[in-house]
Amino acid sequence: MKKFNINLTHVATLGPVGHLPKAPGTWGSAAALITAPFLFLPFQLPVRILILGLIFYFGAKACTAAEKQLGKKDPGSVVIDELLGQWLVFLPFPAVVDWHLLVGFVLFRIFDITKPFPIKQSEKWLKDGYGVMIDDALAGLYAMLGLWLIRYLT
Repeated sequence: MKKFNINLTHVATLGPVGHLPKAPGTWGSAAALITAPFLFLPFQLPVRILILGLIFYFGAKACTAAEKQLGKKDPGSVVIDELLGQWLVFLPFPAVVDWHLLVGFVLFRIFDITKPFPIKQSEKWLKDGYGVMIDDALAGLYAMLGLWLIRYLT
């Protein structure tokens, strides 16, 4: 029987996405945005929560393996955390239109890059790859709240 082997570093970088030139986090967020209408948004809330939980858990494992293989803490090429954060932005919304996607993308990138309190500090709350994942989850929550407010006001 043949053994099934997955390279966790490839999972952490979303294959080639994390190796694209300049701003890998933005590329990872863009890949998440492009795939969300097909792989995340069609599902009901309980399934979305399950998907995000699985991405958080397996993403953290992949991040830990990538850090060991690449010999660096939170390497730039690791972008599975952007997938988690970007999809989290859209978690509670039963329907989104194009401008929601664009605004959610911009808000997530702003919070992921600027890391307002306590996003930056959260990187140290959990060990290994979980620390890599948690800050993007919080940036996603901030962006979710921002998108909710913008949707409410328009």
